[in-house]
Amino acid sequence: MLDAKRTEEPIVTDGSAWRQPGPGAPTSSSGWGARPTWATPGAPQAGPQPAPNSWWSDALADPWRDPDAPVVVVKTPSDEAPELEKPPPPSSGPRVGIGLVLVVSIVTALLAGALGGTLGYVFAVGGGGSLGGQIGGNAPLNNRPPESLAALAKKVLPSVVTISVRVGNGTSLGSGFVVSSDGHVITNNHVVEGGNDTATIRFSDATVATAKVIGSDPESDIAVLKIDTNGLPDSELAPVEFGNSDQVQVGDPVVAVGAPLGLTSTVTYGVVSYLDRPIRTSEGGTSRYYAAIQTDAAVNQGNSGGPLFDAAGRVVGINSVIGTLSEDQSSAGNVGLAFAIPINHARRIATDIINTGKARRTVMGVQVDASYQNPLGGARLTQVEAGGPAEAGGLKAGDVVLAVNGKPIEESWDLTALVRRYAPGDTVEIRYLRGTARAKASVTLVADAK
Repeated sequence: MLDAKRTEEPIVTDGSAWRQPGPGAPTSSSGWGARPTWATPGAPQAGPQPAPNSWWSDALADPWRDPDAPVVVVKTPSDEAPELEKPPPPSSGPRVGIGLVLVVSIVTALLAGALGGTLGYVFAVGGGGSLGGQIGGNAPLNNRPPESLAALAKKVLPSVVTISVRVGNGTSLGSGFVVSSDGHVITNNHVVEGGNDTATIRFSDATVATAKVIGSDPESDIAVLKIDTNGLPDSELAPVEFGNSDQVQVGDPVVAVGAPLGLTSTVTYGVVSYLDRPIRTSEGGTSRYYAAIQTDAAVNQGNSGGPLFDAAGRVVGINSVIGTLSEDQSSAGNVGLAFAIPINHARRIATDIINTGKARRTVMGVQVDASYQNPLGGARLTQVEAGGPAEAGGLKAGDVVLAVNGKPIEESWDLTALVRRYAPGDTVEIRYLRGTARAKASVTLVADAK
């Protein structure tokens, strides 16, 4: 768990990928990395039996008709698994107000969702929405207005894929999208991390192909795969259209597409709720930083690596982490706080990986004091690299950076996240505090030497 910097703020935590254990693998009931148990197909389930004349007595195994059954989707595992544990009975005590304790977890939306046995909670809400025009109306079926959400979904679904990777005794599940006619696919690094560099790709029409991981950058959480196109119809490779994440505004409508909880080709809709939200997650000893697009589009485990589209069907982000009220990653779910890596950042990293095999990270040549805390925020510089961008801009050790291009620094690591939003060669305005005097500096950023 990451330390809370200020007691009045919610605790921020990050967990490992949720992955399905293989046969004989141990399970745990709680904590990060907890593995769920799965119901054995066809096995009798304990519990109260219906009266012979109950209206649902002929459908004991149907969770949508049995009012006492849990509303879950169970995907049959390939190997025999233990019986699904029963949930504890509801508490009879008083309900604790959410205002008393708010624990917000930033968890890898990974899904790594235990394919072969993903449990999903599905709640279907009637109604429709549009991106600037009415959906359907009096138009014939399959002839929706081009500005409708239905038309957008039809346009982009062929470009979105579900990715599964064998990791140890389990399977990691995530999403991705085709970015070139020769079969390159972008996803999150945490979707493929720990695998053997081979993945299975499933298209929206159920066509299946294999792919190789050609490179990744754990700190940016970006990975690039290359599909084996032998025997694959050319029509299956429909590259996405890229948008410009620098032009996204708060309130813009967005559409997330992916495989939440293993439910492939799922489309959800929302708006951009914040821009350049500094995000840091830590997993496996690697810290990831980026200035995220925040959205209320429903994103869950399995959405990771999938695209976030604008109203014109152009990719503006990669869905990567979610905010949740649960500290247990296996039960984490969307609460209207999802975070996407801006596509300008992701595309730059992916291009580096394809062209050179590694990614360049943007830096300003400073080190910060991770222990620095101030009610006003800011990042205190402990070292300024000689001859580096920050020194050239006039910054010195001891200065407290308050903002980058107008975006405030609240935690010391915010500076890293906000700087990496920009490309090497970009010039940013730094507002800082030296003693009690406020000042500004122009800093031209560079690529690191890694």
